Amino acid sequence: MQLIDAINVKKRTLFELDNTPFSCLEAEVNTPTARGGQTLVRLKMRNLLTNAVFERTFKASDKFREPDLQMVPASYLYSDGDGSHFLDQESYETLTLSEEVIGNALDFLIGGTLVELLKYNGNPIGLELPTFVELEVASTEPGVKGDSSSGTVTKPATLETGLEIRVPLFIKVGEKVKVSTETRGFGGRA
Repeated sequence: MQLIDAINVKKRTLFELDNTPFSCLEAEVNTPTARGGQTLVRLKMRNLLTNAVFERTFKASDKFREPDLQMVPASYLYSDGDGSHFLDQESYETLTLSEEVIGNALDFLIGGTLVELLKYNGNPIGLELPTFVELEVASTEPGVKGDSSSGTVTKPATLETGLEIRVPLFIKVGEKVKVSTETRGFGGRA
């Protein structure tokens, strides 16, 4: 098992502390001016199990284990009272994520959507959505011509997952649109 020195932890480094996987969000090295002073590393880190973010200071020589993390491709199957179920595309086993872990990702998931599941010690702990997903417009008002006082004219549209976004006037019910999973905004026609 490889160890990572605290001084070498950078943004996006994954490491394990107290049997918990963390992702580094920011790293700041403080080198003392006095002789014999210890170099300290302040890390802003995210707990990958709870998503909690906090800061902690370590000595430069502190060592962390590399976590047993892997990303596996999976396709979304369905959600029920037990959570959201995914099919691991490599092992073909069904993996379940709890509602707390899924969060608002369900706004972007329809059956068959491919995602990357994050597994820690073999258990699913999170997911990474694609940058864009294609969803069908379930309802929207017809566009009104001449309503272009603001330049880019948009109207609300409800998508098949229940997510509501703003779309251009020419988008109709039944059309597929690309939606950014980061900004939750319209990304074009699919």
